[in-house]
Amino acid sequence: MNLKTILEKLEVPDDAENVGERSMWTNADLAPVPHDRRTWTAWNYVAYWIADCLNVNTWMIAGSLIATGMTWWQALISVAVGYGICAVVLVLNGISGAEYHVGFPVICRSSFGLAGSFIPVLNRVIMACVWYGVQAWIGGECVYQMLRAIAPSIDNVPNTFPDSSGTTTKAFIGFIVFWFVSLFAIWVPVDRIRHLFTVKSILLPIAAFSLFIWSIVRAHGLGPIISQPATFTSSDQAAWAIINGITGCMGNMAALIINTPDFTRYARKPSDIYYSQLVTMPVGFFITSFIGVVVTSSAQYIYGEAIWDPLQLLEKIDSRPAVFFIALAFALATLATNLCANSIPAGADMSALLPRYINIRRGGYVCAIIGICITPWKLLSGASNFLNFLSAYAVFLGPICGVMVVDYFLVKRRHLIVQDLYNPDGIYWYTWGINWRGYAGYIGGIAPNLPGFIGAMGYEVPIGATRLYSFAWILGFLVGGIIYYVCNLLFPCKWIIEERRKEVRYDVEDKPGARANDPTREQRLSNPPSDWSVHDSEKSAERNE
Repeated sequence: MNLKTILEKLEVPDDAENVGERSMWTNADLAPVPHDRRTWTAWNYVAYWIADCLNVNTWMIAGSLIATGMTWWQALISVAVGYGICAVVLVLNGISGAEYHVGFPVICRSSFGLAGSFIPVLNRVIMACVWYGVQAWIGGECVYQMLRAIAPSIDNVPNTFPDSSGTTTKAFIGFIVFWFVSLFAIWVPVDRIRHLFTVKSILLPIAAFSLFIWSIVRAHGLGPIISQPATFTSSDQAAWAIINGITGCMGNMAALIINTPDFTRYARKPSDIYYSQLVTMPVGFFITSFIGVVVTSSAQYIYGEAIWDPLQLLEKIDSRPAVFFIALAFALATLATNLCANSIPAGADMSALLPRYINIRRGGYVCAIIGICITPWKLLSGASNFLNFLSAYAVFLGPICGVMVVDYFLVKRRHLIVQDLYNPDGIYWYTWGINWRGYAGYIGGIAPNLPGFIGAMGYEVPIGATRLYSFAWILGFLVGGIIYYVCNLLFPCKWIIEERRKEVRYDVEDKPGARANDPTREQRLSNPPSDWSVHDSEKSAERNE
């Protein structure tokens, strides 16, 4: 068997009817979602965010903020503002996916060019793989609590790991069990994942509120943390701590905001993604953080110490059935969050990098393997390190999101030629496959935050750089978007402007001539007929000048 035959056998199967001719730019997972797979309604997005916000990470974020010196209400204000801003940007970035039914790596080609999209997509892949490992480790802790509730003797398992490893044998057992179970979940198609969120949205609130009520009853109130004063020495210090807290929350969502088109592409109609996310997301994260504060405050009264990690709190609860149920709920939460926030985006992005050989499912498995290699247990070593980890990489993601939002709403004016997002001879090839305007915004958005990013890595930098870095994600988003818009004003793409003026939106069943401002706009798809050409040879020549 020669190499060519082996490579042919490794190719992913394609839906020829949906994808057409095989190329290096598309496969079945990258193609626009067909009608029968657009199954997500507004309630599915509500269930998604109810389930996603009730996780161990969110539970601990307020605690991490209080550990920096905040009062409980200052921490909750930071959470509310941070996730409120995230909700607005997330919906804006998801509209393109809901209207054209294509995911982040394909939408990204409109802003950066077909070849230029590789770097932003690779950025998202890196973040997804890192977060997959972190969430898998947290999921392993949930599994360990479940095993401990079933067989308490697991606590007596001897530790064979050295102290320098940062973990123990019994903890690693839980991690490996969770990791293997996740491999089965990765096999499920994306459009069917919504059922898992429905289950999560029922079980998780029951588990969280049960723990909430139990803690209040046992503590005969809300506990001492509610009355604990801030430890700041000045109002200036308090203000910057709150700003850093907001940035930390936004950094926590930076990766998910980027790839939100990967899920909004499955919406039945664009309006399904609006209020279902604008309201549910920030309210859900706020309530989860509040429950985390109250439960921890009560734990300090009951056990004499503030236990911010709910999984550590389970170790002190005597009821084994209660421990098993709550740990199971958190394990399901972590599993579903890891799928939709990490393995599915990583799979979609890897698919865009190598569509002939990788689809979402295969990419998810690659992500799972990388998740072990990054030793995630070392990333969760303390409150300060946790916040640094949340916010640091957001420096590189904010400008990408800024460029994409400005490109879709202000430059392209919500008008894309979907066929050309897969065509190297189309209008999104720009110059040698790269839209330099997108990279000007991307690099320009990163530049102001680089000194502060270096400081966050432990090096000494001026205080001004540190202050500026406090606005890392939002600063990168705004600066990147503004630079990109100015570049398009000064150096417009004439061939794209000409296509935009046509204001044509296509459906597989539509005929050319359907206008974008048609009253039935929400029902229109964006798959242009395969025999329709959106440009001629003269435009192609002009594009490459």
